Amino acid sequence: MPELVIELHVPLEPDPDVTEGEYKFPWIDDITEALEELIEDGDADSYDDSEEVGDHYVWFLTGEDEAGVLSAAGNLATRSGVPSGVFAIVTDSDSTEVGTGRRVDIT
Repeated sequence: MPELVIELHVPLEPDPDVTEGEYKFPWIDDITEALEELIEDGDADSYDDSEEVGDHYVWFLTGEDEAGVLSAAGNLATRSGVPSGVFAIVTDSDSTEVGTGRRVDIT
């Protein structure tokens, strides 16, 4: 039976508050660290490694309850410094292409 997968798509936009010479996307590390905490707390799990896909950075979350995993994705998307325009794709482990499934706008 296929597993639930929630793709969290965040626009790959540099943080406007970083200064010249600093890493332009500190929110990537922030979301990754926050996801690790959610995993430890049992609120969601990571399905696959995150990656850059087109003009978005994508995390792959899974869990038993769609609403719970979407809530966890929403918590990640609304962290300070994360660009607006975040959306999730609800799909499953049988999907062979990123971005295929039901879209849920988050921010």
